[in-house]
Amino acid sequence: MTSDSAAPAPSDPAEPEWLALVLSQVRGLRYGVVQLVVHDGRVTQIERTEKVRLDNEPVRRPPPR
Repeated sequence: MTSDSAAPAPSDPAEPEWLALVLSQVRGLRYGVVQLVVHDGRVTQIERTEKVRLDNEPVRRPPPR
């Protein structure tokens, strides 16, 4: 799991701070998951899991002797 500690300022004063954080996490992600944890109707935690995709080329192995 990766997380960025720099919190961007909300672009709209009416926009909640957590929404700006979620947007920045999603925009910086190619493959993965952004998960929100909610307690008593409030977003209390944002988790980001990033996947690294490798090329689909087959592994070349030397022929058996």
